[in-house]
Amino acid sequence: MHPPSEPSSVLIAQSTDDRNRRWLIVAGQIAFLPTGMLTTLLWPMLPILSARWGLTYEQSGNLFPIQFLAQLAGVQLSGVLLSRAGFRSAFLSGLLLMAAGVGTLYLGSPWMGRVSVAVYGLGLGLIIPTDNLMIAEVSTGSRSAAVSLLNFFWGLGAVICSLLVAWAQAHHLLLVLLESIAAFLLLMAVVVRGLPFPTARKSTDPPVRWREIARNPATWLFACVFFLYPGTETAVGGWIGSYAAKMGSHGASIGAMMPALFLAALTAGRGAGGAVLHYVSERQILRVGYGMGAAGIAVLLWFPTLQGVIASAIITGLAFATLYPVTVARLSQRFGVEARSVGSIMFSIAAIGPAALPWLVGIISQSAGSLRAGLVVPLVATVVLFLIHLKDW
Repeated sequence: MHPPSEPSSVLIAQSTDDRNRRWLIVAGQIAFLPTGMLTTLLWPMLPILSARWGLTYEQSGNLFPIQFLAQLAGVQLSGVLLSRAGFRSAFLSGLLLMAAGVGTLYLGSPWMGRVSVAVYGLGLGLIIPTDNLMIAEVSTGSRSAAVSLLNFFWGLGAVICSLLVAWAQAHHLLLVLLESIAAFLLLMAVVVRGLPFPTARKSTDPPVRWREIARNPATWLFACVFFLYPGTETAVGGWIGSYAAKMGSHGASIGAMMPALFLAALTAGRGAGGAVLHYVSERQILRVGYGMGAAGIAVLLWFPTLQGVIASAIITGLAFATLYPVTVARLSQRFGVEARSVGSIMFSIAAIGPAALPWLVGIISQSAGSLRAGLVVPLVATVVLFLIHLKDW
């Protein structure tokens, strides 16, 4: 028997690499379902936890910065792990921390609950940048399309989270739901631990060129986008329900549905975005997306009716659908393997925007006595993002 020829060996190795790459992409997509659920878990769970623990409005509101600060710490930790240990440790640690947090959320006292929120927040901070950067790095086709499809699964998890929590509460199965999510995350960590994740940077690789990166104008433009876009998305999704609820009794009854409608449009757009990105350039997607997004928010402000709010939720959600995935893909393409380190900074900034801009909407609304005045903040931010992308960089 003759040994396989060199071309055959190359083909076999290439086939194995392609198969491993596909399994990694599938693992990343599946992991983003519970990631989307836990990112938005506090939205439907807040009134339930407040009643269970007897929390005041202030104490309930403190759960959000607990998750945010823990998530910020996780993002920083992911940068260290990705550059020194590769993707495996960050990915598996994220899954295990999310499982530990959600599995203990409904078991104990308010203090234990706060710790649980911090634990799964830390896990979110690990898994979100790790998964995004891994998919962008291992994809052989359009990186933007791959990351867009990945974030479709995040959106799907976010959309079904509220529905599952409402159903579980009505059937007195909330603890079962949370423990099932924890069990799924644990099982997934066991199943994917043997996959060939991208390894750490080799010692022979050149060091990260921090000085050159800091002097590059594109770095600061990326920082602006990573701050403004997630903050704008959160401001629109977080406040659109309250805006609708102030439009009479009918508005109050459907106000809670508006964030879900916005997320559904966002998710549907990401599902279709992969196909669109094969035919339309990333620059065109960004310009049209931010332009349509600004128009969608303008509809919200200039047509203060329920029909206007519904139209705005759909237009803005569809317009925003592929913008973040495209930005992540461009970051990976621009910086290569250095994106693992640069990404920790950018994803940290992306965690600050959703805390700052919605807060600013509330401050301006309180001062002006009108939520409509506060919602000028995401409109201005979207216009700035549109202007940033008029020039190629």
